[in-house]
Amino acid sequence: MLNQSDLTIPTLGPCNYESPLVVNGRTFADESIRVRVKRHIGDAPPETGELSFEEAGPRRKIFFEPDETTAAFVTCGGLSPGLNNVIRSGFLELTHNYGVKRVLGIRNGYAGLNPDSGLEPVFLTGRSVENIHHLGGTVLGSSRGMHEPAILVDFLEAREIDVLFCIGGDGTQRGAHAIQREIQKRGLPKSIVGIPKTIDNDVPFVELSFGYVTALEVASEVLQGAHVEATGAPNGVGLVKLMGRAAGFIAAGAAIASQEANFVLVPEVPFPLDGSGGFLELLERRILTRGHALVVVAEGAGQHLFEPGGSEYDASGNVRFRDVGAFLRDRIKTHFEQRKLQLNLKYIDPSYAIRSVPANAWDRILTDRMARGAVHAAMAGKTDVMMGYWNQEIVHVPIAASVSEKKAMPLESDLWNAVLATTGQPDWR
Repeated sequence: MLNQSDLTIPTLGPCNYESPLVVNGRTFADESIRVRVKRHIGDAPPETGELSFEEAGPRRKIFFEPDETTAAFVTCGGLSPGLNNVIRSGFLELTHNYGVKRVLGIRNGYAGLNPDSGLEPVFLTGRSVENIHHLGGTVLGSSRGMHEPAILVDFLEAREIDVLFCIGGDGTQRGAHAIQREIQKRGLPKSIVGIPKTIDNDVPFVELSFGYVTALEVASEVLQGAHVEATGAPNGVGLVKLMGRAAGFIAAGAAIASQEANFVLVPEVPFPLDGSGGFLELLERRILTRGHALVVVAEGAGQHLFEPGGSEYDASGNVRFRDVGAFLRDRIKTHFEQRKLQLNLKYIDPSYAIRSVPANAWDRILTDRMARGAVHAAMAGKTDVMMGYWNQEIVHVPIAASVSEKKAMPLESDLWNAVLATTGQPDWR
């Protein structure tokens, strides 16, 4: 249970420099203005005191002298639409508006902060970032896995990097928090600012993470195609696996956007496979009555159907989930063969194609807001802080608070109720 002290943002010290944004007529954020954590009146009676976030935005007084500041960007984990947009907007805010003259790009994730990798940072320039917002992926490269924080902080000291912007999901933010703890232990005036990235939309205190809406747009087009494939053959089934390790936001959102899905299987609901009322029986019934079906499954769904034990982990410490898409494909085929029913099944896994596309208009706006908010926070000496998107505002979230919990799709939400309404599937909770 969080309390208000858990939402306090650490600062490096007094802000003795006037922001150069003053001459541009900028409106500055008022530190006294807070953004409510609870969005509904019934969540917290006023007399108990409400939790609130610090609002993001430029501060009139800043901690770092821009002329003497070196900033760096690092992109970690899997790809997501909008990574290059964050780099570009952050670079432009630092250089054009604050006057920071030295901005580096760390190559291939946190590995680029480890001298053993042999990767030298690149100097970002206006020309090098000019057109990168039109590209998918990340021009800096990315990787998974954390390295010894002491080694990474040694690198920051050696390269005189004052500010590090860490762009990535929960694993990246855990790494950023570990780097900050080492910096704090050494008493160094260095700022660590996280910018959350995940198309799964599963970072706490981020209502919409950048890349998610683009992923929905592309995924819904895939579902439309899968629906056409299913309706174009006798007893056709389109089975589409979408990303979503611990949360079913992409599967749910894409299904609603397409309006064609008949079953949406998500990690939050351990659906029954066999027997009366199980998925296979309901799928058979759907085929016998309508002649076609579209099934959407998130990658983290159905893990309860596998034998326990023998878990493997990726370089970021995430459990490698069993392939539920291939599992369902085979079980559906076996089920129809046993009942001597014709089946035309098309299995589609577009996950890596979806996450590598350029950001759409909404995500381009969100990345710009988050990137510039991150720069404002860093220049004001705030650290161990992640940009959140809450109640349609960019806010400061302590990284420690963000990585202390997991975000999943609430089954009482309008989103999940809309899935049940559009698919007609049972509520297997």
